[in-house]
Amino acid sequence: MVYCIHMAKSVTKNIWQGVIPAVTTQFDRDLKIEMSKCAEHARWMLDSGCTGIVALGSLGEAAALELGEKRELLSTLVKAVEGRGPMIAGISALTTKEAVALARDAEAAGCAGLMVLPPYVYKGDWDEMRAHVAAILRATKLPCMLYNNPVAYGTDFLPEQIATLAGAHENLQAVKESSTDARRVTAIGALCGDRIKILVGVDDCVVEGVGVGAVGWIAGVTNALPRETVEMFEAVRRGDKEHAMALYQWLLPLLRMDTVPKFVQLIKLQQQEAGHGSEWVRPPRLVVSGAEREHALAIIHAALKTRPTPVAAG
Repeated sequence: MVYCIHMAKSVTKNIWQGVIPAVTTQFDRDLKIEMSKCAEHARWMLDSGCTGIVALGSLGEAAALELGEKRELLSTLVKAVEGRGPMIAGISALTTKEAVALARDAEAAGCAGLMVLPPYVYKGDWDEMRAHVAAILRATKLPCMLYNNPVAYGTDFLPEQIATLAGAHENLQAVKESSTDARRVTAIGALCGDRIKILVGVDDCVVEGVGVGAVGWIAGVTNALPRETVEMFEAVRRGDKEHAMALYQWLLPLLRMDTVPKFVQLIKLQQQEAGHGSEWVRPPRLVVSGAEREHALAIIHAALKTRPTPVAAG
């Protein structure tokens, strides 16, 4: 069995904590990126108590953006956050070469860290996935977080494999755990201790994940309701079970929208109905319509009508 508990910790400041939204990319009706609105949205996230920003993730529709757009968006968001919180770039691509290039571009743009994904489309074995991740980690000095989402990407980084990667790469500091199994949090913790920070990556598993040791949440619904989601996270972290569960039960119908195939469309619809964004998405995605849309809107409007008054600072 592989352990990484006794590895020396990186001297880099810990940026892997708290509620860090995986921000959406805002488009106009012509489906061009509205850079000013993306910047405004990032600032609103930080104003509302979030500790950082992740861009170019799955929710950010990274696969639908051109390389030049990615570079411009990262530069825009780095300037928007102005050092108030870490700007973390999602690194995803079809090829290792492209992923390495994007990692270097993100570092040059001033990003504080990277979220490293397995390659799109190709679902390789452990040796291939280890080589892909290692190439990205070696390409930059930035602190990195591995994104483990076997449901979406078909690659499952097991706790022992995460420990192996951490043992070989000092700048791998965290993992976004999205396997939907809260037991993974304790399994990774048992192998790596404080060497690897664990962040929940599934919205409707955040209470469970933080309850067993996760220190952060890469969040989706936060794009629409930042104050409420931050308040819930902080209540869980400080052990205020009654308040946390009251918020969790209210939020759950919305949080579950982050775990279905059309999560991008649904989170953007939540944003729009909450008054903070538009639902426009790039093809092949289309905005939800018909009975599916009516069902989603009924859930969203019911939640907004019963919206609690936030008490958290921010």
